[in-house]
Amino acid sequence: MSSNSKIDAKRMPRHVAIIMDGNGRWAKAKGLPRTAGHQQGVETVKEITEEAVRMGVKYLTLYTFSTENWNRPQMEIAALMGLILDHLEDAIFMKNNVRFRVIGDMARIPDVVRERLDACMRRTAGNDAMTMVIALSYSSRWELVEAMRKMGEEVKDGTLCPGQITEETIQRHLATSFMPDPDLLIRTGGEFRISNYLLWQCAYTEFYFCDTYWPDFHAEEFKKAIAEYQSRERRFGKTSEQVATK
Repeated sequence: MSSNSKIDAKRMPRHVAIIMDGNGRWAKAKGLPRTAGHQQGVETVKEITEEAVRMGVKYLTLYTFSTENWNRPQMEIAALMGLILDHLEDAIFMKNNVRFRVIGDMARIPDVVRERLDACMRRTAGNDAMTMVIALSYSSRWELVEAMRKMGEEVKDGTLCPGQITEETIQRHLATSFMPDPDLLIRTGGEFRISNYLLWQCAYTEFYFCDTYWPDFHAEEFKKAIAEYQSRERRFGKTSEQVATK
């Protein structure tokens, strides 16, 4: 039985977040430079984006480049930025009616890359089949610090009272305020951690870890993750009986 036959189209996760791990190890195993792994990883992004649209996912967030990744060799960083620019030229967004968004510390992104990111966001702003978000120069700790700074400024200006701060207040100040929290987080590459990714947002997210390196994570693997998600009972602190009678 295929994974697709097990999937209930009425119970699709609204938001899927992915940590795309294993590009470098995939390349090393094949005797190729790490950049070849990143290049093949871009092809996987295209495939999974199209599959997510087809299946009815509304938000797909991809951990593309963390703040910690700035510590990688300069040549690899340059290659990654070049791949991002090439990807933005692809017609996948318009072809699949996908809106493009970015979250992360844009102050560290080269001007030429930032300008192209902005242009792609403007060009796709009217698309509504799915929103594809790339987390670029992103980390959750950076995001939370930025949110605290913004709220601190509002308290200083007198537009926010500390006693009025709620979970919803914090949510509004996060980089992800325009979308719901992830229902499912997928990490490829065999690691069992979330690496400073969407820490606040993943409070009730279902996690799916697999050994497959990202360049080999094809549509069928994505369907397996969705099928596994649908096999779980999401209680959000309630009992099974309460969920069953909802």
